[in-house]
Parts: sequence; structure tokens; C-alpha cells
Amino acid sequence: MFESGKAVENVGEQLHWSRRACIKQSSDLRQQNAEMTAIPPTTEPATPSAAAERMRRHRQRRRDGLRCFMIELRETEIDALIRKGLLAGENRHDYDSVQLALYAFLDHALGELRDA
Repeated sequence: MFESGKAVENVGEQLHWSRRACIKQSSDLRQQNAEMTAIPPTTEPATPSAAAERMRRHRQRRRDGLRCFMIELRETEIDALIRKGLLAGENRHDYDSVQLALYAFLDHALGELRDA
């Protein structure tokens, strides 16, 4: 038991000030959150990772009915593309030119299958 009401008064006063400080902190945090949310979001989307970009291309190819293969061509096969007029001789070492020539050859050779 307490001898005087002072101890009880002090505890009550401390709780009162404690509660007031808590309310003030809570109010300050709400104000900071409101200020933070008032900042407009960036308009630029996040850059996808390399893995996400590969997966996006893979899914798009699959939707388009395409499959991706890595193939090896012999020099004689590249020579045949040049002889058929599908590839210019000076472009024999250019990856994109050889790829386009091979696509043209496949389209010509397999065209009747595609139309079926």
C-alpha cells in the first residue's frame, strides 16, 4: 500500500505523458506516410532481368509456333547458299546474313509443307 497518493499520481501522470508521446509519434508517422505517398510514382517501368527477357522471348516464340535451335553449318553448306544466290560471298562470315540465307533456303525448300 502507498502512504500517500503522490506515487499513484506520479504513475498516472507518467502514463498520461507516455500516452501523449505515443499519440504524437503516431501522428508524426501518419504525416510522414502521407508525405511519402504524395510523391508521384515513377513513370518508367523496372528493367527486366536478362533471365526474364529470355523467358519472354521463349514464350513469344512458342506462341508464334517457333522453336529455337542452335545448328552448325559446314563451309560447303555456306558455299551452297552462295551458289544458289541466297548469300553474297562477302557476307559468308556475317552471322545475320547466313541466318537470313538459311531461312530463305528453308522457306523455298519446305514451302509446300507450310502451305499444306
